[in-house]
Amino acid sequence: MEVVLRKAGRTKIRYPARLLADDGTRVTVRAPWAGAGARDFGFVRFEPGDVFVEHFWRDRWYAVKEVYAPDGSLKGWYCDVTRPATLADGVLTVEDLDLDLWCSADRTTILRLDEDEFAASALPTADPAAAAAARRALDDLEHLARTAGLDRALGLTRPAAR
Repeated sequence: MEVVLRKAGRTKIRYPARLLADDGTRVTVRAPWAGAGARDFGFVRFEPGDVFVEHFWRDRWYAVKEVYAPDGSLKGWYCDVTRPATLADGVLTVEDLDLDLWCSADRTTILRLDEDEFAASALPTADPAAAAAARRALDDLEHLARTAGLDRALGLTRPAAR
């Protein structure tokens, strides 16, 4: 299958993924790091060989990506605030709404990301209801990360990275 991440009406990235599960609400896929080379965010580095186990919901405004190093160790969870996912003809499509959350594997680093990009985007004025849903989703993700933990709260399993 293929994952398509759209942003502001355009395709930001598309990449192949292997379907792991689809229960009608949550779709889980596994994909290698799809970026060109390494990307260092300062708090985590994504690089060739990393594996992402990605969870997308048809009824929630976010996606949660478990990020594994090439040796299979969990780096953490990268969460995208998105519109609910759609799946049709082997293509899983999500619309990125700029807001993100990072939670390290040891849960000591939890960061809200890109709030400035979100505020500068057209979404808050063009679609206030979607903007409010996006803000709630980020708040919900942060709450889950700081309390029960994303993996436990969302029922995420840790399949082998390979």
